[in-house]
Amino acid sequence: MNKTDELIALGKQYVMNTYGRLNLVLAQGQGARVWDLEGKEYLDFLAGIAVNALGHSHPAVVEALKKQAEKLIHCSNLYWIEPQIRLAQLLVENSCGDKVFFCNSGAEANEGAIKLARKYAKLHYGPEKYEIITAINSFHGRTLAAITATGQPKYQKGFEPLVPGFKHVPYNDLQALAEAIGPQTCAIMLEPIQGEGGVVTPDPAYLSGVAQLCREHGLLLILDEVQTGIGRTGKLFAYEHFGIEPDIFTLAKGLGGGVPIGAIVAKEEVAAAFQPGDHASTFGGNPLVCAAALATLNIILEEGFLAQVQVKGEYLRSLLAEMGPVRGKGLMLGLELPGPGAEVVARCQERGLLINCTAGNVLRFVPPLIVNEAEIQEAVRILRDCMK
Repeated sequence: MNKTDELIALGKQYVMNTYGRLNLVLAQGQGARVWDLEGKEYLDFLAGIAVNALGHSHPAVVEALKKQAEKLIHCSNLYWIEPQIRLAQLLVENSCGDKVFFCNSGAEANEGAIKLARKYAKLHYGPEKYEIITAINSFHGRTLAAITATGQPKYQKGFEPLVPGFKHVPYNDLQALAEAIGPQTCAIMLEPIQGEGGVVTPDPAYLSGVAQLCREHGLLLILDEVQTGIGRTGKLFAYEHFGIEPDIFTLAKGLGGGVPIGAIVAKEEVAAAFQPGDHASTFGGNPLVCAAALATLNIILEEGFLAQVQVKGEYLRSLLAEMGPVRGKGLMLGLELPGPGAEVVARCQERGLLINCTAGNVLRFVPPLIVNEAEIQEAVRILRDCMK
């Protein structure tokens, strides 16, 4: 038995069985490449599911972590934290938001956004305003409120009773959304592009129509940018593609360049609904993760970086389009297959390419934003061979 088999056996003995894991133990990464325990090399076009925005072991992120770890790893939000303040400032200066709350994950960010929307609505409209409309096939996380918001029953099964106050409507259907709005509705919560739902991209006018409905009915617009945010779609935030400004949007995944961090960004008036004691996170916005996030965000904001993400995304799209219908924006793309994609994913892994399949038949490509043209060509060559 080799070391990989030994570790997997130990994992099965001691780690809860919550993931359908592949028989692979990754040991090292550099840029868009990773190596397993046996030394086999892979092109990583999954990037920790859109987390490793700058690839693996980016020098700026590594240096930021080293420097901060030597000074202060954790204190408490009972005190002001300089890297947290600097990161909040950078996010506000480059977005439509005014205030930021930091947490540890996308699920936590969405949970907090739900709380903030309800608190705001109750303060301004009364106790009967609490309902949030979300989309079928959405994914908003694994906490109890987040799986209730998630419009996929498979994530909810066995965890009933769910949190009351959510409605689900078809994504990209403005009429269905308008008809679902009622006297208890306080917010609409959507992904600009549905990630786990199959990299589903809405019609160009859909989100602007949603924003208009929110204005007409006095509702908050919450955008879940956990997967789409921080340059993934070729803009810093996906809402920029659609000419709208959400009242609240959530971030995680790519924000920390690989370390766990989440954020709620909100307009001033909405953020004011949270007062001391309303919400908190022990580890949220600690010095270490904020230092890594600052390093990541500063690189993504460098002149020309996001333009290159768009160029590389269009190049990858053009190559994938030769094999089938392609969805998404920037470097968040999905290739629709005529049947299940699990076997293709397994073949690609054998050949040295890491991708995954979502919604059963959509291959998802979310490589590091620093991926280069040669690596894109190499990945597509492997994929073509595995699709034959």
